[in-house]
Amino acid sequence: MISIGALLVMFVVGTVLPINLGILAFVATFAVGTASLGLTEDEIFEGFPVDLFVTIVGVTYLFSVARRNGTIDLLVAAGVRMVRGKVALIPWVLFLIAALLTAFGTFTPAAVALLVPIGMNFAYRYKLNPLVVGMMVISGGHAGAFSPLAVSGALVLGLVDKTALHISPVSLFTASFVINLALSLLTYLLLARRSAPSVEGDEAAPDDAGLTVAGRPDWRQWLTLGCLVALVVGALGFQLEIGFLALVAGALLALVDMKRQEKAVDGISWSTLLLVGGMMTYIAMLEKAGIIEEISEHTANLGAPLLVALLLCFTVAVTSAFASSTAILTAIIPLAVPLLLSSHLSAAGLIAALAVSTTIVDTSPFSTNGALVLANVRGVDTRRFYRQVIGYTGGIVALGPVVAWGALVLPWS
Repeated sequence: MISIGALLVMFVVGTVLPINLGILAFVATFAVGTASLGLTEDEIFEGFPVDLFVTIVGVTYLFSVARRNGTIDLLVAAGVRMVRGKVALIPWVLFLIAALLTAFGTFTPAAVALLVPIGMNFAYRYKLNPLVVGMMVISGGHAGAFSPLAVSGALVLGLVDKTALHISPVSLFTASFVINLALSLLTYLLLARRSAPSVEGDEAAPDDAGLTVAGRPDWRQWLTLGCLVALVVGALGFQLEIGFLALVAGALLALVDMKRQEKAVDGISWSTLLLVGGMMTYIAMLEKAGIIEEISEHTANLGAPLLVALLLCFTVAVTSAFASSTAILTAIIPLAVPLLLSSHLSAAGLIAALAVSTTIVDTSPFSTNGALVLANVRGVDTRRFYRQVIGYTGGIVALGPVVAWGALVLPWS
């Protein structure tokens, strides 16, 4: 288990020392992949998350442009008017919008990519805890993600339909919504009044110089709003790649405002890209070598159905914190079918528990959703904020599977 040991060493070194974990991950990927697992360089490079790279670059660049021309400030001001000045309600508004978007078919990372930049600007301007805002957007996205119309819901129901099992779509959706709502409520109650990590400096001066929130939008801001609407329509209505759409929109807006947008590229979160790219390449290498599947199979063959169900929930939670939730769901449900057919476990309960355990940990900075939060946060010590996100995700990985198992598997088995 050299590869797993290397992963643990990377975490310790990257957390204790001031070095980007992504750099360590790239080094370990090459060393372990070639020397221990016998993979070629081409096979290793296949694991680099190109789609996530483009998404983060495109979204952070577009919203950097929109922030510099004042459009984001206009949206923030409009949002405050919508909640009648009660800024404490903003995280809940974002939670509900995210849940509605995903429940009606929006892929969760797309909904998060649309809402997180706006939420982080709310948090920055009104001194809300950015951890609470970001995590509640993600939880809202997953709250609606298992409706029959949603991508994840349709995936799980389709996989189950191919077996002798049957689960109710309402049960799956309700389980996900209730647990994510409870997580958001707990997050809000425990963390909303806590201050964000210490500010690195007054970010507003260079980034927002010359911006005016009051008054009517100018033509550049109207054009930006039009581009944002086109982004939503293209990504949600026509299933176009949101990263490429954001890059096109950002480039267009920069061309019509070149003097003010000269440094907009500085708004791209390069450190986050390095972190996520390295870690996801390493995990993809483990998947290609069959190590992730081997761990899941060993867990499934332990005996004692209730214990195996709990271990499966933990396995998918830990794995999904570093890898694609969709891929994990696709792999784990077929593995769970023999267990369900040979035991008295509730099929609906275990499938729902696995679905929740797989997605609830997408707050991780190594997942698309967590990476978007880390990439868009403003005015904080990013290293300390990264540690906060890691700590938050660690708590969910430790407790989330137990809660899902205890609420959805144990009472009905």
